[in-house]
Amino acid sequence: MTQTDTPLISTEALASLMGAADLRIIDASWWLDGRDARADFERERLPGAVFFDLEAVSDRDSPYPHMLPTPDAFAEAMGALGVGETDDIVVYDAQGLFSAARVWWTLRTMGAKRVRVLDGGLPKWKAEERTVESSAGETPAPARFEARFDAEAVADFDQVGAALADGLQIVDARGAARFRGEAAEPRPGVRAGHMPGALNLPFSSLLNADGTLKQGAALEDAFRAAGVDLERPVITSCGSGVTAAILTLGLTVLGRSSRLYDGSWAEWGARADAPIATGAA
Repeated sequence: MTQTDTPLISTEALASLMGAADLRIIDASWWLDGRDARADFERERLPGAVFFDLEAVSDRDSPYPHMLPTPDAFAEAMGALGVGETDDIVVYDAQGLFSAARVWWTLRTMGAKRVRVLDGGLPKWKAEERTVESSAGETPAPARFEARFDAEAVADFDQVGAALADGLQIVDARGAARFRGEAAEPRPGVRAGHMPGALNLPFSSLLNADGTLKQGAALEDAFRAAGVDLERPVITSCGSGVTAAILTLGLTVLGRSSRLYDGSWAEWGARADAPIATGAA
């Protein structure tokens, strides 16, 4: 499989791969409310999975949450998890499709050659009565991950500001109330509202009731309903760079490229020099 193939894998397809020598399964669960995802992992996980700690594998010197680490730091973390950049990597989370997309995007951005998201995640796997494991798990054999950072996958504060000035598409994955500034932000010191000119596409609009990603015309329609022109460049954003990756995943499924604003609203809303709008887009 190459990086240009589908970024999703079904539960059926993953089940058929179990036991493959180069298969690496990553539990990428993370909860906005601070719930202990590692404890969840130890209670139940896919067989052979390792746990990716989104907060620990990040730029700890940044004032913003779970920003991308340096390529060297990421390579060290993945090597310790027994994951190499040429392995067949499958990422899932405990919510169905939430934080797994962020870790999928991070792996791709850091040079992983084959990485897919488990469509429907742990809930779909369990609903089909497939095998799960418990306990802390075994320490994986160390591996070598050769990181190659793709700067074109990432947008920073200045690039987003320039894109807005040029009328390019910034698509915000937060819920409508947060986007309009009607709901307070969950992080202290972050103002409510959105970037002037941004479009709002709540990430949940891309999901089916079972937590799988919409496909085909239904997926395209979700983007178009939010005013997104799929033929033009897109920068995805959200609260802190997690659910923006769901939009990026959806665009990738549709064969479209995009950039992800790593700082997202956690940075934009906290900076006094960043303009803010409220109300509908």
